[in-house]
Amino acid sequence: MKKYAILGILALTPAVAFAATRLDDVLDDIGNLIGLATPIVVGVALLFFFIGLSKYILNTGDEEKKSDGKNIMIWGVIALFVMVSVWGLVNLLGDTFDIDQTDTINVPSVEDIRR
Repeated sequence: MKKYAILGILALTPAVAFAATRLDDVLDDIGNLIGLATPIVVGVALLFFFIGLSKYILNTGDEEKKSDGKNIMIWGVIALFVMVSVWGLVNLLGDTFDIDQTDTINVPSVEDIRR
């Protein structure tokens, strides 16, 4: 079993070494995914709030369903608050430390390290 683990590690070593030169591409891809997912996640949290609001309004006679709607609304508001707070905190820290958040990240490559 150890022989197969060692062979697997040796087989993946060139891939790991090659991946080190493409780290900036990986970071750009992760940044793009986060940029695409942020409005979707905020929209889902807003949708949960409105679903809870509709359950609260439509079930005024049933206290259990009304309580469920209230809990969904509360968690939707908490999710929105956390997301917007983190977004604001990142912007605040960027402004405080004078970080231009529109620039791309320049990750040193293997060639830069050799110099």
